Amino acid sequence: MKENRIALNVREIFGDIDIYLFDQILKSRFRPGDKILDVGCGSGRNLLFFLRNGFEVFGVDPNPVAINQVRTLAANVSPNTPPKNFEISVAESLGYNDEEFDSVICSAVLHFADNEEHFRAMFSEVWRVLKKNGLFFSRLASSIGIEDRIKPIEGRRFLIPDGSERFLVDEQMLVTISESIGATLLEPIKTTNVQNLRCMTTWVLRKP
Repeated sequence: MKENRIALNVREIFGDIDIYLFDQILKSRFRPGDKILDVGCGSGRNLLFFLRNGFEVFGVDPNPVAINQVRTLAANVSPNTPPKNFEISVAESLGYNDEEFDSVICSAVLHFADNEEHFRAMFSEVWRVLKKNGLFFSRLASSIGIEDRIKPIEGRRFLIPDGSERFLVDEQMLVTISESIGATLLEPIKTTNVQNLRCMTTWVLRKP
């Protein structure tokens, strides 16, 4: 069927990309040739499009198995991308220069913070390596919309209805951080409620 062919073609181009990152691509927020870092890249689910389309792609993840997988992906679809572009690392300790990247992706990472100090260390490091006028894209768990369904553990760590523990932000925290660093919100803060089991918030900033 024609619809199935279209779906397969889209999947071949974009892979299992986060739909909200896909939205940023549709809005032309990325330019071919940009130097992009994916913090917490996993096996590269958000990188296929960039590897195929002339971007300079880097990724870090604490999982060595995931780094081997993303290196294999890059070798298959972008042979000119050096394996060393993908490194074992944690978000709060990135081995890159200040203002090195045009865009930084940090999807489903920040909610693994142990506490607020850890969260701010991760965010500060990610922000440090982003160029002026650069794009920061993040998806992270939040309390927005499920405030009455979460159980506090310590500080901003909560047990959420899907049974997992997460560091949860709220709208005021994200707005306050954004304003404190002079960042521009490129999108309104958007939250998806998944059947009241968890809420995921999209946070997209432009660095001044």
